[in-house]
Amino acid sequence: MKIREIATGLQFPEGPIAMEDGSVLLVEIASGMLTRVSSNGKVHRLVTLGGGPNGAALAPNGDVIVCNNGGLRFTTLDDGTLKPGHESADYSGGRVERVDLHTGNVERLFDKVDGERLKGPNDLVFDKHGGFYFTDLGKARQHDLDWGGVFYVPEVGAKPQIVAYPVMTANGVALSPDGATLYYAETEGARLWAFDIEQPGRLKRDPWPSMHGGRLLTAAPGGQYQRFDSMAVDVYGNLYIGTLLHGGITIISPDGRICRHLPLPDRYPTNLCFGGPDMRTLYVTLSGSGRLIAIDDCPVPGLRLN
Repeated sequence: MKIREIATGLQFPEGPIAMEDGSVLLVEIASGMLTRVSSNGKVHRLVTLGGGPNGAALAPNGDVIVCNNGGLRFTTLDDGTLKPGHESADYSGGRVERVDLHTGNVERLFDKVDGERLKGPNDLVFDKHGGFYFTDLGKARQHDLDWGGVFYVPEVGAKPQIVAYPVMTANGVALSPDGATLYYAETEGARLWAFDIEQPGRLKRDPWPSMHGGRLLTAAPGGQYQRFDSMAVDVYGNLYIGTLLHGGITIISPDGRICRHLPLPDRYPTNLCFGGPDMRTLYVTLSGSGRLIAIDDCPVPGLRLN
């Protein structure tokens, strides 16, 4: 495995989007920025979003849709690792935003679902119909923790709806290559959940034992002391999940069998995406050390996102 470092000095980067020109769009949670990293590693900070921009995806018209968690408290460990923690003192509320890349205009699309305030929107994925699923991780404080959820928006600008609730620390979200299965990664238990999609925004639910009706594919692979973050999918439907504390990527097949673990030099490899002309370059945000890296010549190409 050959790791190529593209950029450093980022403030807890997340939500990478591989662009056709070879650049990568990403968010910086700790500084509240939407940023473009050129293929030569030059960092262009485009828009100040504030709060805690956490996940990003391209809408059908080219706008960037951002899940903003409202702000996290960060501490720096002895080895220089930037560690995310509880709700920040200046927490500004969870929301989903739209950014026009041409003008830099930022629009708040919504901050509530069915009258309930979003706590910590985290990640999103578009389906082939132009709608998107997104997760709310919830929010942690010193003595309590909010429930999270999984939601669906039929099209950008439409009203969001609940598809799975309550959910514990819902983080990464992805779709199978055929668009028939929705996955989400649970951070605290390092668990991967799946739902069959009956129609856009409507999931088949198993009555027991989960509270939200999902089926459990795997839990804490490789032992404890790990947490799942965001993920990408290859053309065969394997899921590549940023795995915290273990420091790497866990690759899980669609049937829940663990394939392998790719170690990386960071405690917080939070998010990843495939890109390049042949979709064989894997871009990864090493958030604890503030780096964007690439893993070239992946043996299996990634799935092109809707």
